[in-house]
Amino acid sequence: VQLVESGGGLVQPGGSPRLSCAASGFTFSRSFMSWYRQAPGKEREFVTGITGAGLSINYVDSVKGRFIISKENAKNTVYLQMNSLKPEDTAVYHCYARSGVGDYWGQGTQVTVTS
Repeated sequence: VQLVESGGGLVQPGGSPRLSCAASGFTFSRSFMSWYRQAPGKEREFVTGITGAGLSINYVDSVKGRFIISKENAKNTVYLQMNSLKPEDTAVYHCYARSGVGDYWGQGTQVTVTS
């Protein structure tokens, strides 16, 4: 099983990067996929998730209206479109899979919002 995140980096406030998480080794289309983030000195927090059928669930209040989760089952990839970034969005963003054969974490991709 592999979850490989990409798309992070240095972003200016107000920027709109898109994170990707490429999955392999399990049935992606039947798995619940989530994004979490961990800011320096803070606990990892849930950001948003999406079901196998592509129905997004709740977003953490701090990103509602700014972030959008989506997925492409044909590419085994889940995305996180991040809009109107703020310095407080700086964190390592992790992909998480809850599959029929286990739960898995990606290594994460760093997003740093700075001017």
